[in-house]
Amino acid sequence: MGPGIPVWLSLLALVCALPARAQDPQAAPGAGTGQGQSATAPNETASASRQLPDSPVPGTIHGTIVDPNGTAVAGARVKLARQEQSANPEAQTGDAGQYSFANIAPGAFQLSIAAEGFATKTASGVLHSGENLVFPQVTLALTTEVTEVRVEFTPVELAQEQIRDEEKQRVLGFIPNFYVSYIPNAAPLNTRQKFELAWKSTLDPVTFGITGAIAGIQQANNQFSGYGQGAQGYAKRYGASYTDVVTNTFIGGAILPSLLKQDPRYFYKGTGSKRSRVLYAIANSVICKGDNGHWQTNYSTILGGLAAGGISNLYYPASDRGAGLTFENEAIGIAASAASNILQEFVIRKLSSHVPSNAPVTP
Repeated sequence: MGPGIPVWLSLLALVCALPARAQDPQAAPGAGTGQGQSATAPNETASASRQLPDSPVPGTIHGTIVDPNGTAVAGARVKLARQEQSANPEAQTGDAGQYSFANIAPGAFQLSIAAEGFATKTASGVLHSGENLVFPQVTLALTTEVTEVRVEFTPVELAQEQIRDEEKQRVLGFIPNFYVSYIPNAAPLNTRQKFELAWKSTLDPVTFGITGAIAGIQQANNQFSGYGQGAQGYAKRYGASYTDVVTNTFIGGAILPSLLKQDPRYFYKGTGSKRSRVLYAIANSVICKGDNGHWQTNYSTILGGLAAGGISNLYYPASDRGAGLTFENEAIGIAASAASNILQEFVIRKLSSHVPSNAPVTP
């Protein structure tokens, strides 16, 4: 066993080992590949499952609509809205107040419910994938109706309301001031209303009192001396004065205005310069408003005064009668009317009670 033997054995071992080494690199890839496939396939599947989530499954939504008493509302319109969808499906409740939406993609949604007689209501929720959602019961509130009622008077009714106010107008709280309208565009009076105003004026207690005072002054000055003195003379003067009031009021303030379609009232101006108001007041002694609202000659007052003067010739003493005296008294009456109108414009309104709040204010 010399040194040569180990060398030979070594060479032999080397030759025998070479085919195995040549095959080892070829087998390794194959073996590696097999082992790689069995080891890495599960990891790749797990990675794919993480990268591809489960697809969303459509669901359904259904619920019930009731009124405040808990009674089902049939025929209500239910609209389902989604932010990401332009198409909004609608459903209508049946007799039991139920509605249903099928094949709805999961996600947030909003319901809008409308029904006749009820206020529109909205409600929101979230539908999960594959969920059969029973939406909470929705109670609709009754609609709050605002009804506007407009009360409109006919011209006759409006005029009646206005003359009722005029019949409350009194100077110093007791003297009648019925024939003045503080409403510039007051409704025209019909025949019955013109006679009503005349009747109220002549039968007012203050009218009797003023007539008595006039008769007393006439007797003290011995006017209409044909009546004499004493109680009999006073009674005649009182009767004549009151008859003058009645005939002037009814003929000039009711009969002729009804026939000629004229308004017997004085329409307070209250605005403008003092000069314009004075001229207006003087002019209104001979002009008046027609029932058509236009200004015209005041035939009612002029002819009424002449008619009343003619009638007075029947009961005044012979020395105080005649056509000349009648026309003279008419002229005096027109002048007195102008003076009275000026007082109406600047004084009487301030002293009168129950003047309408919307009347022009005297500056």
